[in-house]
Formats: sequence, C-alpha cells, structure tokens
Amino acid sequence: MKPETTYSLYLHIPFCRKKCTYCDFNTYAGMDDSFAEYTAALCREIRLMGDHRRRPPVRTIFIGGGTPTVLAIPQLEQILQACFTAFDILPDAEITSEANPGTVDESYLRKLLSLGVNRLSFGAQSFNPAELQMLGRIHSAESIGQTIAAARRAGARNLNVDLIYGLPNQKLSDWRYTLERAIALGVEHISLYSLTLERGTALRAQVVRGELPPPDSDLAADMYELADALLAEAGFRQYEISNWAKPGFRCEHNLTYWRNQPYLGMGPGAHSFENHRRWWNVRSVPQYIETVAAQNAPHPHPALADFETIDRRLEMGETMMLGLRLTADGVSRADFSARFGVPPEAVFGAEIAKLKALGLLHTDSQRLKLTPAARLLGNLVFAEFLPTNDE
Repeated sequence: MKPETTYSLYLHIPFCRKKCTYCDFNTYAGMDDSFAEYTAALCREIRLMGDHRRRPPVRTIFIGGGTPTVLAIPQLEQILQACFTAFDILPDAEITSEANPGTVDESYLRKLLSLGVNRLSFGAQSFNPAELQMLGRIHSAESIGQTIAAARRAGARNLNVDLIYGLPNQKLSDWRYTLERAIALGVEHISLYSLTLERGTALRAQVVRGELPPPDSDLAADMYELADALLAEAGFRQYEISNWAKPGFRCEHNLTYWRNQPYLGMGPGAHSFENHRRWWNVRSVPQYIETVAAQNAPHPHPALADFETIDRRLEMGETMMLGLRLTADGVSRADFSARFGVPPEAVFGAEIAKLKALGLLHTDSQRLKLTPAARLLGNLVFAEFLPTNDE
C-alpha cells in the first residue's frame, strides 16, 4: 500500500512596514486596511486546499512574507486555526514564522508561540548600522539582540537569523563583525545569502546610477569561506549551501524543497508542487482577495494563475539539482532509485563523470555530493542536470 502523502505548507503574508531596497519579493507596504480581508481570503484558500485532499498530514508550516508579524495575533490565530482544521498537523510538526527585529516584543512573541509556532526566523541581515540603512531595514543593530532576548524570555527554543553578505562597500572585517555578533546571540540556525541585485529594486538602481559600487564576487567568496570557518568553530554544521545549524536544528520545511517533496503554497504568488505538477497563484493582493472570495471561484485552487506539468526527465533533473544543494546529505542513491526506478548514473552518467573529473562532485556507494570547492560553483553544477532547449 502506497504511504499517505505528507505535505509542507507555505503561507504567504505579503505585507511589510517598509519595502527593503534589495527586495523583489511579492510584498507591499501601506496596505494595513487590507489585513482583515486578506486574512479571511487566506483562511478560505487553506480550507479549500485541505478539504480537497481530505485533511492530509502536514509535517511543516512556514509563515513567510513580507513580514507575517505585521498582522495582529488574532489574525494569525485565525490563519493557523484554519490550518489545524483543514489539515492533520502532526504532533511534532515544525511551525515557523518570520519576523523582523525591533518590531515585536516579548508579549507578542509569547502569544505567537502559544498558537503553535515553535520556530522563529529573524531577518537581521547585518549588525552594521550603515549597511542596515543601505538595505532599507527599519531595525537597529542593537534591536537584534534585544529581540532575540525577548524571544528567549517568551519561551522560544529554535531561532534562526538571516544575514546578507557581498554588499556594496562591505569589507571582510565588516562581515566578520556581523558574523561574530550573530554567533554570540546563541541562536540554533543561521542562514547566509549573497546579495543579488534584482531588477526593479532600489538597490540595483543605485548601483546602475553609479551611486554605489557593484558587489565584488571574489570578496563575496572570501566572505563565504570565512563564515564557514567561524560557524564551524562555534558548533554549527553546514547542511545546505546557504544554511548552517547546530545539531538537531535543521530547517525541516526547507528540506522539503531541497528533497523535491510535495508542498502547498497559499497566498498571492505562492507556488505549489504535487503529483508532477507545479502551479502558482495570482500575485496581486486585491485580485487574490477578490478571486478567492468569489462564490464561483475554481475549486480547490481559487487563485490559480497558471501551472506546468513536470515530466519525468525534468523531475529527475530537479531532484538532482535541489538535492545537491544539501552539502551534508547530497542525493541519496537509494531514494533516487526508489522514486524513479533507476540509479542516477542511468540518466546522468555523462554529467556525473564530467563533474567528477572537474573535482566538483564526490560519489560513493550511497550518495552523490558537492565537493567543498563546488559550493561556490553550485549553479554550474546544477545546470548539468537540467534539460536544454533541445531536449
């Protein structure tokens, strides 16, 4: 008998107090008047998605954005209650909420944890005041530690902070300072992201106009290596290209993505993957609210914008690409064979041999993994497994 599918849920809260200069996510500031209508619409989509699948089990929930904590506690309570009603949330499920330092206090965090949230992820980004200002962050460097302390007093036992490196004018010593301050917080998980200048962002426009220098890719590589060394000394273990955790504190939700397992995304612009199909919702918040609330909204995906069918070859390639991001585990031969009926070499023999010869891939009887040198060249490795336009 085929085991029942276990899902991960992503809930998108597309609101924030201020749009950051580097952010190209589907998020909006100044829409406070839409919070109540949006909460009702999101709850309806959650119920439709769960009811259609007859209340399937869920192992992780991730409330992201935007800044989910701009919503009032009663609104987040409605959203999580909709999840618990429409889905069978497993007793040990990981439930994460993103939050910004300096915008939540101990009372708010205590109430948030009482709703079932058991992991908090804070967008610290930097401990350098000038860098925070450049990034358009609304918190101060001091407020990061204050918010982490408030979370601990509220009872939080699983905390992550996000940091960004490779910033214009950022020196290696600046990055070392941010890393040391983050490590000193005593959090369980740290995510590090190299700055990408996305089209349409204010920060990219500043670089294009010559107001800021472009990021230095060689210096960013040095920053990455420094981070790996400092985090290892502090007891963190890298398990994914951009993520380090203390033992027992990997982010289970993101492991769903990297293992190419089913997930359901709810909210404007949210993506889902299930049964060889990937689909996504409309991006506009007003359109999302209107379509989900309509009595003739399509069931069970009332805000559906479009979809694509993932054929077997593409799914195998994506499984390799995503799995190789897991620096500690890589791609399990047994799991790949169980899923697709063939070992990885039967499909990607030439690609695997090429990458091994280049020193970018390590293989043994159980797994295929990136070599340490390949962590900084991941995109070159991943491209080998994705179909070309001719395939």
